[in-house]
Amino acid sequence: MTRSRFRGVPGGGAPGLGRSPGRHSFPLRRSLVVRLTAVSLLIALGSIAATAWLAVQTTTRAIQQEQGQALSGDATIYTELLGFAAANHTWDQVGPKLKSLSDQTGRRVVLTTLDRRVLGDSGGAPVTLPVKATASVDPLHVDPVLLPEAGTSGIDPRAAGPFRLPPKERADLDGLARKAVACLDSMGIVSQVRESASGRAQLTGTDPLSVRYFAAKCGIYELAVPTPTEQAALAGLNEAVNHCLASQGAEPVKLDLDLQVLDEHDQEPTQSCLDSARREQLTPYVAPPALLFTLGPGGSQLPTFTLSRENLTRILAVTGGVLVLTAALTVLVARRLSRPLRALTEAAKQDRPAPVRSRDEVGYLAAAFNDLTARRERIEEQRKAMVSDIAHELRNPLNVIRGRLEAAEDGHLPFDHALSASLLEETVLLQHIVEDLQDLAAADAGRLRLHPEPVDAAELAGHVAAAHADRAAEAGVTLTVEAAGETELTADPVRLRQVVGNLVTNAVRHTPPGGRVAIHVSSTVDAVTLAVADTGAGIAAADLPHVFDRFWRAEKSRSRQTGGSGLGLAIVRHLAQAHGGTVTVESTVDVGSTFTVRLPRAAQDVAPPEPAPPPSP
Repeated sequence: MTRSRFRGVPGGGAPGLGRSPGRHSFPLRRSLVVRLTAVSLLIALGSIAATAWLAVQTTTRAIQQEQGQALSGDATIYTELLGFAAANHTWDQVGPKLKSLSDQTGRRVVLTTLDRRVLGDSGGAPVTLPVKATASVDPLHVDPVLLPEAGTSGIDPRAAGPFRLPPKERADLDGLARKAVACLDSMGIVSQVRESASGRAQLTGTDPLSVRYFAAKCGIYELAVPTPTEQAALAGLNEAVNHCLASQGAEPVKLDLDLQVLDEHDQEPTQSCLDSARREQLTPYVAPPALLFTLGPGGSQLPTFTLSRENLTRILAVTGGVLVLTAALTVLVARRLSRPLRALTEAAKQDRPAPVRSRDEVGYLAAAFNDLTARRERIEEQRKAMVSDIAHELRNPLNVIRGRLEAAEDGHLPFDHALSASLLEETVLLQHIVEDLQDLAAADAGRLRLHPEPVDAAELAGHVAAAHADRAAEAGVTLTVEAAGETELTADPVRLRQVVGNLVTNAVRHTPPGGRVAIHVSSTVDAVTLAVADTGAGIAAADLPHVFDRFWRAEKSRSRQTGGSGLGLAIVRHLAQAHGGTVTVESTVDVGSTFTVRLPRAAQDVAPPEPAPPPSP
């Protein structure tokens, strides 16, 4: 066996081969699964929340708009009918008003008495009215929400009753008002004339202080004097209020034209009596209470509510926009998270390392892929080197055999015993190389089988020494065996003899004449050690990591002067590992080398060495 200088090949034990990333621990937040789950949940929750919020906001706005339009129509109808009731003491002429309101709002308007006798209907054929009316139309009991001008009294301010002025008084007041406006205008004060519900002319748009300052000069005081009609109505109202106050034990009051108490009194009973007196006074002048029903255009019993096409389109657009945004965000996130996978795929297609450095599952997968790629490249290089080395090792003896046979065929060499002996030597060398390759191939394929039995390591070492005694004597090397302690163990005797024999052959081959080779056998409680030491040339420290590589040689040339196939030490390592043991080497240049094999005493169920990957074609 030779210490060859060739590089290692698959299974040759080059450092780093067979190493994989294995199981890595990394922060949970860097886990791809956690990030994908979190991003999916965030996108789902965000899209659902955004869709719900926008849909609610849009729908609410649309409903408010549609409802506002509907309520606006109902409010218009209610307000207009209140005004009609405040100005008319019956509903006899309400038909045209209902028709006008129906055309204006697009609703069917039905007015009935409190006992549901129809007073007016803007539609055609009679319909069954809803159980509940839309509103009650009573100018003396107005809903302040629908008509804020009614104030806390709940009386429509358009109900003038006995305060409504006849044409002559209305004309007189209008004349006074216009004179006052002209006077104020000459003073640089702009004002207008507005007619109240009772027909009284009033000044508006003026500064109260300025009007008060020029009141006497411009005849404004005369404008504020009640007319005979107003005096009579005010007197009747004042009497009714005082009568009410007297029944409550309160002092009488005096009202002005604005229906304000001139003296200071308790306002709560005064206002209550004023409201009741006003309703009593206005009752003969306003229409009686009526029920208002606003129906759909088709006369449905309940007003129908549907979203308009514009609002429906807006809601669908908002929802679709959120979905599109969600899809776009999902695609972007998916592309971002899958970018390392795409890089890994491209690297696999192009047979190059993957440029992925993330600290997650993809990152560790990329590291494993890069490690596998590096291993494959090294194995490929080793395969090529192995083929080259095997070809070289087989070529030399085959060249010798061929050359001598051709020389004998040409008559240059006689077919004698010397020729046959030379050919036999080269054939034996070829057989050794082939057998060594078969052993390594069996180890690589996991087919190396052991047959353990009790063995005395010291006795086995003695047999190996006896078998190599003649070769050691020819080389001028002294071969000895030293044993100490109990050296029995359970092992395959044939394979163990092969291990010791390869080490002894290697030691004798590299020990100069006059040197020594010693086999030391020792033991511990649970292991037996076989060490083969020589006094040869030694091995440089830089070469020690490669001594168990296949076809490796320490010499810088391919000289086969020392013989051997360069596979013996690789076989030793495989056989030691198959027994559950180890083999190590210590060497010093010009001093010698020691190869130590440590084997457990008891046979172990050791899995065969991991087979090397098959070389690529």
